Amino acid sequence: MDILHLVDRLEEVLNQSRSFWFTSQVVVDEDRILDLIDQMRVAIPDEVKKAQQLLAQRDRILAQAQEEANRTLAIAREKSEQLVERDSIVQAAQARAEQILVQARAQAETTRRDADEYVLETLVRLEMELDRSLTQARNGIRTLQAELAKTGAPAAEPHEIEN
Repeated sequence: MDILHLVDRLEEVLNQSRSFWFTSQVVVDEDRILDLIDQMRVAIPDEVKKAQQLLAQRDRILAQAQEEANRTLAIAREKSEQLVERDSIVQAAQARAEQILVQARAQAETTRRDADEYVLETLVRLEMELDRSLTQARNGIRTLQAELAKTGAPAAEPHEIEN
């Protein structure tokens, strides 16, 4: 399930909760909140898997570009060897082979750069989504703990959350 959808559902549960008079505090259905948190725990690894798949895809693209460059280079070398016997043709073939090699390297570098930018952009978006979800969860925890503290009910020990 999409992490953003789960965050929206968590927000919906909070919005639908009954509020205390003259405060911004609400009573929430603990089972629904805990269920959503459990679903988030399942969904977050899926998002990480997607990021890993993007990295693998980038590596495949880079490997394909390198393979194409090697194939182009091999073709250029083969053609230049065939034309060695003719002076003017040899020079033209060498120049063309060098041009193809430069183009292939430039294309491979462009593909690599584009893939890296795409993966970076995707990981940054994922990080922002995870930060937003974590902040919302922390805010909900703090609100619930404050509610419990006001009512005098013993609060569960908060889990240490590392940044």
